[in-house]
Amino acid sequence: MPIIMGQNIGTTVTALIASAGTNKNARRTAFIHLYFNIVGTVVFLTGFYALNAVFPFPFYHDQANAFNIAVVHTVFNVVTTAILLPFNKLLVRLAILTVPDDKQPEQTTLLDERLLSTPAVAVDRAMLVGCDMAEVCRTSLLQAMSTTRKWDDALAGEVRRKEDAVDHYEDVLGTYLVQLSGRPLTKENNRTIHTLLHTIGDFERISDHAVNLLETAREIRDKEIRFSAEALEDLGVLESAVQDIVNRTVDAFQKHDCYAAGKIEPLEEVVDGLVREVKTRHIARLQAGTCTIEYGFVLDDLLTTYERIADHCSNIAVAMIEVADDRFDTHEYLSQLKSGGSAKFEQRYEKYRGRYTFPEGSGEPAPALATAGGAMEKES
Repeated sequence: MPIIMGQNIGTTVTALIASAGTNKNARRTAFIHLYFNIVGTVVFLTGFYALNAVFPFPFYHDQANAFNIAVVHTVFNVVTTAILLPFNKLLVRLAILTVPDDKQPEQTTLLDERLLSTPAVAVDRAMLVGCDMAEVCRTSLLQAMSTTRKWDDALAGEVRRKEDAVDHYEDVLGTYLVQLSGRPLTKENNRTIHTLLHTIGDFERISDHAVNLLETAREIRDKEIRFSAEALEDLGVLESAVQDIVNRTVDAFQKHDCYAAGKIEPLEEVVDGLVREVKTRHIARLQAGTCTIEYGFVLDDLLTTYERIADHCSNIAVAMIEVADDRFDTHEYLSQLKSGGSAKFEQRYEKYRGRYTFPEGSGEPAPALATAGGAMEKES
């Protein structure tokens, strides 16, 4: 019996060693594990020997076998859990006393360098962090877009905090991936690293553009610029397409779905066309006297930002596809895609173009959009 109890306490050493160099909560968890077993051992052995002294157990002097050891071990953990569960807050307080809070705020460690000794695990962890980064970019952008319609100080602060977080993600991930690339890796792990290296910069730029939208939204508020109903309808169509391409890009990245990534470029072409058409329709309203030049300056900022966001989404999708095919020639890939050699590309383009159309009757009829092969050059 004492040997089994001692083994339970001994297993806590592994957790204590593993918690060295980690954050406070990880160390506190390890100490809770230790205290649970120490207190449980004292209570269990005291109760066991007290009962045995009053009501001797018939098995007490029997030779231990594998089954009996397993039973005692299980009973110990179940009984200890049942006894200590009502006192869990006391265990937490004890752990906090052991590992007290510091005056300086603790920095969260995104990636543990100790995982580098196990490259496969490190690559998986890096990919998870990359997916978290992509999600932060998405929420930041959607929040920033909402402020262009209705300003919100709290939301603006949240967007800026997210932008700082994304910058931190990029720095940490970039350094970690460079360290990881020198380790022995499988072909699939190499692809994951290359995908991350080629995409985290674009995600960081999307986050920067979210802040750009925030600045434009602040200008709209400060100058009390009012959009006409027609202008709001036109922007609504474009913003829906931009939200769509961002959501598709982040989802494809998080799911490692190259098939879904193949749907991004046609949608990016549609966004480019929508940007040009919004400009044309604004000029028509300007000539008709229903829109102001001041609105045009703000509109140009919005359109430039939206177009560049779509470009970065395209860059991410192309990187995923090219790395999966063990090559990376973005220019050649896009040239072949848009030269008319891909019927699937044209079908998808027409599908998205039909989905995002402007309402009739606002402004003069806009000229036909450029063909899929005539897109503007993307921002690198």
